[in-house]
Parts: sequence; structure tokens; C-alpha cells
Amino acid sequence: MDWFGRSPAKDELAQDKGAQAFIRDLDKRVAQYLDDVDQAKLVYPACKRTRADTAGDVRSVWDHTRLEAARYVTMVPRHEFTLLAEPVSQPEMLDAYLRQRPHDDIVIDFTGSTMSDLAIAIIAGFNWLNHCAGLVEVDRNKFRATLSHFRKITVLAQQWWSTPGADARYAEMLVAHQTPPLFINLVWTEYTRLAKEIASAVMFGPSIDRAIGQRRKTLSVEFADRPVEFIAATNELMETMKGFEEARDPDDLVG
Repeated sequence: MDWFGRSPAKDELAQDKGAQAFIRDLDKRVAQYLDDVDQAKLVYPACKRTRADTAGDVRSVWDHTRLEAARYVTMVPRHEFTLLAEPVSQPEMLDAYLRQRPHDDIVIDFTGSTMSDLAIAIIAGFNWLNHCAGLVEVDRNKFRATLSHFRKITVLAQQWWSTPGADARYAEMLVAHQTPPLFINLVWTEYTRLAKEIASAVMFGPSIDRAIGQRRKTLSVEFADRPVEFIAATNELMETMKGFEEARDPDDLVG
């Protein structure tokens, strides 16, 4: 089990590549995504896509929505967002985030203070996710008090890093292939969780159960005189939906 109380997933950030390698890769992925958007290769924002659009599948909408949220930290001047993955910077960065007043902006100006700018950018990412959630009418209970929830997580991480022996615990977690509470891990995990709710609303509407029911009705008509095929199609539908509900990362949907 890791710091989040979960078993390590196949794409955990600090497990395979290391947090610094992950954050460099994230920078490249965000840049490539925004370039594709600028060239009109993709509908933007991802939450406005339909199944007929390029990258209109649930995995792509989920992944691209979280990239849209993460772009704000990659915009921090001098590429200082790499500090999000540096253990030595965690106490100061967490303190700065907790001191930062919330804002509602999805278009932001930077102050020139790195720690403040990182906090402003992280909050802007949450604001973007809230904006997208409103566009696709996500159940508001799933997006209630997102900043307050993340603040609680940040407080716990602050306590973890301020307790004597944090550096040793961090090293032990890496050896054990666990995910330590680096700020980049906290942010990415929350962006991923919320982006999934948006992707679900885009693909399945406000209720997955209702979407399943509607799809079953469609299948019952399509296979009205072929009961064996209807059962097979229904089972495939249920397996697909179960896989989505259990997925923690878009890459879990591959294959």
C-alpha cells in the first residue's frame, strides 16, 4: 500500500520513471497536446467532443482533460514547475499553497514569486476542471468543495514532510515502489480523479447506470431474434463499464 492507501498501479508516478522524469514527460505531452489543438486536429476542450470526433473515446477525453488542467503548472515561468517533484522543495511549496488564497480564474497572471505562482497554477487547474464539469453537467455532488478537499490532502502531506525522518521515509517508499506524497503526485492524482468524472459525463451522461439501461434497451431491439448474441453483447457491455469504473488511470483502459 502507498501513501494514498492504495496498491501500486502499473503507471504510478514515482514507481517506474521517477517523479522528475514524469514531470519532464508531462511537459512534453502538454506541449504536444496544445500544439495539436492549435492546429485544429482536436476539438477543444476535450469535454466538448463527441464519439464521432478524433480522440472522442472515453480514454482520450479523460487523459486530455487532465492535461488541460495540468497545463497551468507547465506555464509557470522558468519551468519552475519541476520543483513539484523535488523532495527538498516540498515543505516550502506546501506551505505556500496553504497560504495562497483561492481564486476562480481560468485565465491567470503570474506574480514572479515561484511558490505563489505554482499555487495559483494548481488552483487554476482545479478551476478548469470545475468549468468543464459545468459544461457537461457532471453531478455536482462529485465536484463539491474540490479545493477544500485538496487542501485537506495538502495539510496531511505537510504534516508528513514536517515530521522528523521524512527524507528516510521518502527513500524507503521509493525502494518499495510506493508513491510518496510529492506535490506533483497529489495534484496529478486529484486531476486524474476529477477528469474521469468529466469523461464519464461526456460519454455516458449524468448516470452510468442510466446509460447502461439505455444501451441494454438498444441491444434488446437489435438482437430481438438472437438471444444468444444479446446475452453476449450485454455481458461485453457490463465488462466494459466495470473496467471503466475500476480504472484509476486512462492507460488502465488500454487493451
